[in-house]
Amino acid sequence: MTGSRRNLILIVSDDQGPWALGAAGNAEICTPVLDGLARRGVRLERFFCASPVCSPARASLLTGQIPSTHGVHDYLGGAHVGPDSRDYLRDLPTLTDALADAGYRLGLSGKWHLGASDVPRRGFVHWYALEGGGSPYHDAVMYRDGTAEHVTDYLTDVIADDAAAFIDAEQGQDAPFFLAINFTAPHRPFAGEHPEEFTALYRDCAFDTCPQETPHPWLQTKDGAPIGGEADTREALIGYFASVTAMDAAIGRVLERLRTHGIEEDTIVVFLSDNGFSCGQHGFWGKGNGTFPMNMYDESVMVPFLISAPGLLPSGTVHDQLLSAYDLPATLLDLIDRDPAVFEEGPGRSFADLLRDGTTTDPDRPVVVHSEYGPARMIRTRERKYVHRAPYGPHELYDLVQDPQERVNLAEDPAHADDVAVLRRLLWEWFAAHSTEDADGAALPVMGSGQLRPLDGDPLGAFDEPDWDGA
Repeated sequence: MTGSRRNLILIVSDDQGPWALGAAGNAEICTPVLDGLARRGVRLERFFCASPVCSPARASLLTGQIPSTHGVHDYLGGAHVGPDSRDYLRDLPTLTDALADAGYRLGLSGKWHLGASDVPRRGFVHWYALEGGGSPYHDAVMYRDGTAEHVTDYLTDVIADDAAAFIDAEQGQDAPFFLAINFTAPHRPFAGEHPEEFTALYRDCAFDTCPQETPHPWLQTKDGAPIGGEADTREALIGYFASVTAMDAAIGRVLERLRTHGIEEDTIVVFLSDNGFSCGQHGFWGKGNGTFPMNMYDESVMVPFLISAPGLLPSGTVHDQLLSAYDLPATLLDLIDRDPAVFEEGPGRSFADLLRDGTTTDPDRPVVVHSEYGPARMIRTRERKYVHRAPYGPHELYDLVQDPQERVNLAEDPAHADDVAVLRRLLWEWFAAHSTEDADGAALPVMGSGQLRPLDGDPLGAFDEPDWDGA
């Protein structure tokens, strides 16, 4: 079957590190459903988010643009409902708009976190969205097509059950469907939040994959305690791992609905996370905003990526090319035989041919990825990573061949001055080509404390002041 009539399911986890997946080589975490998805499809070993924090990363997944174009630079705090709420993507072409134009029936189950969570976006025939960005797992407010629902059941299951019900309801429709399943797992809170059948799996786990390192010097504190730290790291690890396994089981129930209805062969399934996460690696718990200066370690900027499409894509394939969130909209449209051109006007390019047969339509494109978080900008090749921070500093350079764990900063080493100069020039040229002046994060006070409103009108006042000791 060609891609033109295939259903499309996009599953996005929340704060899942690239290491937190059995198929990625983690023998301590139990993810049998996702591992099976990897065996039936393609796994990308080096897929990067556009920003190592939730809202800007999700905006890039839908627009194919970087934060310095779409203008979402930090997480959007609080609830986003009511007459004063704003749709942060309202003036931008999005993947969902393109799918609606292509005749798809759209559904959402779970987190939105891009403003106006209570109001369905264009083309959605089903909208079941979390009120804000984060939530306890047993006390969430969801909006079903504009109406609030207070749910006390385990949120991961609530989201999965709603997604399964959407699949059931779509049977008999003449048009294909697109379903976004946006879990909050494995986002905080960790300890004491997850079903015992999953936490019990990790009571005796050694957690060798998450070494608790010396606290990172960039950790900020409040009332003397590290922001984002965990009082009991072992209980937090049990909760984090359990939340991933619970989500894996929930995904299994959704995929079973495809088999029940006989549409597994007609459906493209994609799984990834919005951004990465560290559970003690590099001496902190969190992602890009887990430290200040904002960190750009691979644990923060790289995410798991799986895609399965029986009869369209090969099975059991792994690719190690460096690819990014801004490539995703063009790729998915290409796979369903729709024109991806509007999403290739910026930095994004379809990698559908890579998924199909291991080739690329742009063999001369450098294998490089760029990422940002406010004033922190990163360029990463296979061999090097350079991070530039202005005006705060410090800059970083890592030799990823000799130092894959990013431990030795070579930015001030005279022997590597040429490497710094080359990567800095490429970084400036890339952002000059793909950022827009009014939304350029390098000129905005993004401190990792949240974004209050869209940039229009008052871009310098759109961000929360940091709430740190001494701030």
